[in-house]
Amino acid sequence: MKTILVAVDMSAATSVVVDAARQMTLGHGATLYLVHVEQPDPDFVGYGVGPQYIRDHLAEDFQGDRRTIHELRDSLEKEGVCVHGRVIQGPTIEKIVEEAKRLDADLIVVGQHNRGLLHRLLQGSVTDGVIHKAPCPVLVVPVDAPAGPAVDH
Repeated sequence: MKTILVAVDMSAATSVVVDAARQMTLGHGATLYLVHVEQPDPDFVGYGVGPQYIRDHLAEDFQGDRRTIHELRDSLEKEGVCVHGRVIQGPTIEKIVEEAKRLDADLIVVGQHNRGLLHRLLQGSVTDGVIHKAPCPVLVVPVDAPAGPAVDH
């Protein structure tokens, strides 16, 4: 196993998912790719976004997520893990799968939030979508942590 894509959602569960992926690298010399997918800019998909302050807020969130990815990367590098990080925009499932294909990933690591059946029926699950479309095996890390922000931006 040489390439592991780690899908992170910037929730409180991110550290659990990243730690599980980090453990997978021990003794394998694998490279981790931390990937966070942001929703596309409303302008990009043709929606009116309203006032400028909404655009500014979206830009701040994007920059905050990039900082978080860099902090995670730096922390893992200090532990001797070969790691890269990316924040990309687009439909979450499709972007994770595209990135796994682009990297020729040997494994995708994702978290599974315990949000209940009704939530999954109404909104679907990123994890389920990735499992069904992934070009490689998927490690699902059960996460009981709340889905709130991991850090304040």
